[in-house]
Amino acid sequence: MNAPVIRLYALVLLLFSLLVYFTSKWAVFDAESLEQRPENRRPLIAEQQIPRGDITTADGVLLAESLPQGQGRRPVFVRRYPAPDPATFGNPVGYSFVDVGRTGIELSENRLLSGEQNEFASILDQLRDVPPEGADITLTIDAEAQRTAVQALQSAVGPGVGGSVVALEPDTGAVKVMASVPGFDPNVVRNEQTFSQLSEQGTTSPLFNRPTQGTYEPGSTMKVVTVAAALDSAEVDPDTTINADSPKEISGFPLENSGGQSFGEIDATSALTNSVNTYWAQVGERLGTGTYLSYMDRFGFNTDPPLDYPDDQMAPSGVYEAGRLLGSGAAIDIGRVAIGQERLLATPLQMAEVAATIANGGTLMKPTFLLEAKDPDGRTIRELDADPESRAISEETAAQVAEMMTNVANEGTASGLSVSTGAGTLAGKTGTAEIDVEQRLNRAWFIGFAPVDEPQIAVAAMIERCTACFGGEVAGPIATEVMNTLLEG
Repeated sequence: MNAPVIRLYALVLLLFSLLVYFTSKWAVFDAESLEQRPENRRPLIAEQQIPRGDITTADGVLLAESLPQGQGRRPVFVRRYPAPDPATFGNPVGYSFVDVGRTGIELSENRLLSGEQNEFASILDQLRDVPPEGADITLTIDAEAQRTAVQALQSAVGPGVGGSVVALEPDTGAVKVMASVPGFDPNVVRNEQTFSQLSEQGTTSPLFNRPTQGTYEPGSTMKVVTVAAALDSAEVDPDTTINADSPKEISGFPLENSGGQSFGEIDATSALTNSVNTYWAQVGERLGTGTYLSYMDRFGFNTDPPLDYPDDQMAPSGVYEAGRLLGSGAAIDIGRVAIGQERLLATPLQMAEVAATIANGGTLMKPTFLLEAKDPDGRTIRELDADPESRAISEETAAQVAEMMTNVANEGTASGLSVSTGAGTLAGKTGTAEIDVEQRLNRAWFIGFAPVDEPQIAVAAMIERCTACFGGEVAGPIATEVMNTLLEG
């Protein structure tokens, strides 16, 4: 066979391969991603004839069900959200309607809810002409605590202001609370005019799930990551003293402590207790950009969280420039990142994961909404599986950080806060990010966990904007109220 024939054969083979690839791309390779695109209505139309599974909270509140409409053997099923206060659960449950698409847990757990979880059984049902049915799922969410969080947020925020709370079980990753204010009633979203009005509001919309999509300056809550990285890498220990006068030059520019207070020679425990900027910024510089970013990675930064939730409704936390995450090779003021400033942005879910990691002895667990799924015959086909994501820090380091965070709650910036399990059983860190100095507008944060000896719940609470406020005053009481509801439940 001569060379021209070989070349022609190779060309034909290449073209045929390309033809197979591109004709199969949507049908085979990208079928799942195509199915999950919100604008894809075809699965929604086909699934109208399937009784979609119920969604229920861990404490038994029915959040979503499908009701038949029309006559005949194959009626059309329409989604309904029957909770007395559906807007409390609109985020994160989402919605599922033919006209407007599908979001939230309704999308991420669609295969279970629509009965596609067992393809072999589906084939048998088709052969027997048995209509498919979706699986019922029970969420990890605690309805009472979710209501507590939403009500507390609504009491704290002003008109046009948002806030969020995330509560996690440290040792399982179970999401007990994911509250986003303002919220929305998914029953009204089926109205296309209402949906369009809400969608046009962008990041201020009730449809915007702040705990997973909103990225905010974390303020001094980031110092928990900094102290963890510093202790774990042996850069400092709880007794290491550093001069923390104010101002200090960090990356060539002066940095001040809150109120311009100078602390002189101060140890790490006291520096966290009093949230001393100049101490932790110097520690960040000692760690260096590469080491600090590697610890951020261990805590879950710089990537979407491994949560069973739609990718387009989650944002990674990290240092941003023009909407793009920066890597270790970029010019980053790591001293200011270490105190939650610079271009650092974090989601409330991410900061709840930071608190949960410390509470769980340094192991970051994959967060999850799914407690249990049962098929139409009542058989359990899926259940919560506690899955570690990474070993962020050693157990010894986590214990040291927990002790330092307990000191913050006992006599530091969170000293006015407590939980029902008794004095000395709350570990926490406040954060107050300045977003408009002239108008005295701040972003208020609190992260923490309780009880300290046997942590059961870790929480992050955030208020987007408040005037002349502090994290311990505004976000802290919301977090401890949610903690109390869960601890007493």
